[in-house]
Amino acid sequence: MRTSGYGRAVVIGASLAGLLAARALHETFEEVVVLDRDTLPQRPEPRRGVPQGGHVHGLLTRGMQEMDEMFEGLTAELIDLGAPAFDVQDEMHWWVDGQPLATGPSGMTVLGAGRPLLETAIRRRVAALPNADIRPEAAVTELVTTPDGTRVIGVRAIAAGEEITIDDATMVVDASGRGSRTRHWLGRLGYPEVEEQRIETQVTYVTRRYRREADQLDGRYGTAIGAYPGNTRGGFALAQENDAWALSISGSFGAVPPMDDDGMVAWAAELDCQDVARLLRTCAPLGDPVKMRYPASTRWRYDRISRFPAGFLVTGDAMCSFNPVYGQGMTVAALEATILGRLLKDGSADMAAEFFTESAAVIDVPWTTVAANDLRFPDAVGDRSVLDPEPRAYLDRLRAAAVADPVLSTAFLRVTQLMDTPAALFTPEIAARV
Repeated sequence: MRTSGYGRAVVIGASLAGLLAARALHETFEEVVVLDRDTLPQRPEPRRGVPQGGHVHGLLTRGMQEMDEMFEGLTAELIDLGAPAFDVQDEMHWWVDGQPLATGPSGMTVLGAGRPLLETAIRRRVAALPNADIRPEAAVTELVTTPDGTRVIGVRAIAAGEEITIDDATMVVDASGRGSRTRHWLGRLGYPEVEEQRIETQVTYVTRRYRREADQLDGRYGTAIGAYPGNTRGGFALAQENDAWALSISGSFGAVPPMDDDGMVAWAAELDCQDVARLLRTCAPLGDPVKMRYPASTRWRYDRISRFPAGFLVTGDAMCSFNPVYGQGMTVAALEATILGRLLKDGSADMAAEFFTESAAVIDVPWTTVAANDLRFPDAVGDRSVLDPEPRAYLDRLRAAAVADPVLSTAFLRVTQLMDTPAALFTPEIAARV
């Protein structure tokens, strides 16, 4: 049951993080205004403000569960719209450190829903909320605060060429992604600098969609071929809506995949598995290839800042931006929205401190996973002091053992799907199998 009384909330960005935040806010605010600089398409198609939208996307099991809690029947709707649903272990191959993980039923279902489809479906649901107002082509330029700068009460934006001001908001949430200007705004208001953590891998992705036939890959829904020390190339094939494959090749540390047909095939042919190369050779393209460069996973530690204005929060990629190869960002945004909704219902006395602290605990799990894998590469730049040599050696053995043991494969994938924390890989039962 929605309870009103908190006035107006403003969300900067109609990204997935912004839409999920708006869903959480709508239950306690009389009005939720979502501002986005883009022209928001009516149909599922990539847009400029989401540069990763044209690349491979699959919703992790945990993310699907969280979003189904927020939007009843969302998974069923996406399946009706053509998104394939499948067992992440039994109906897909995962190549880790040059070897395929053992297959077998995992009990974890994932969706091959492209980012534009997922975003469009959720945006329609948010727009249908009686107290939500999504305004496209509205670029936020600055925060509006009380005279002493201790509370954010709104934003200024350029909409249709004119400046607009919202100065009666009870809460403002920045969900504007990696390009967030929050740190700049806080600096102008005299707040401390936000600590930044980076793991630099200099990844470049090239992705193209192709026509999919049901008998390809022996009926499987995809193959993920991960890079590892000694091999900086990766590949991904994932079944998507509308009988399509999203096929991606990637390179790290200066290895840049080509975008021409022959070059893409030749690049994929050097991967440990030939699935992507085979599909590139035989499938009919459905559009042009797209390229994306991703220099580093970046985390801004708002949980450690000594002062922060009231009435203001940061979420999604604006707080932590993960290497897209892990597919964690959408699920983390959903978990953060769940935290936000609960704190609002509980009437948190210090919303920013509690939200950032609880979100940091959620981020810690995927961030640790990113660090443990990406910092294995000698050319990666990041804080290696967080890595313990003993667990690292154990995880190397676990990945090798999971090639033959489907139980270990499931345990490993449960962590990548954010269903379990990495601690689950160190239980006596799992350790004995390793």
